[in-house]
Amino acid sequence: MTKIEVLGMGCVKCKRLFANTEQAVKELNITVDLVKIEKLDEITDRGVMMTPALIINDEIAVEGRVPDVKEIKAMLTE
Repeated sequence: MTKIEVLGMGCVKCKRLFANTEQAVKELNITVDLVKIEKLDEITDRGVMMTPALIINDEIAVEGRVPDVKEIKAMLTE
């Protein structure tokens, strides 16, 4: 199962990234383990310096920006 982590401390962009990720998963009709990480120490432990960030299967896919649903879908189908 694909593991997806959305990292951010509750800012507007962080919430948008989570929503876009949920929408991408829904449109692809796939089952994933989707987790929201909001604690600063957990974010930095993953090597992320800018939020929002998207980690797919333990690899940083996006950092410091909000990809649209289409881009997230492309990442999930690679």
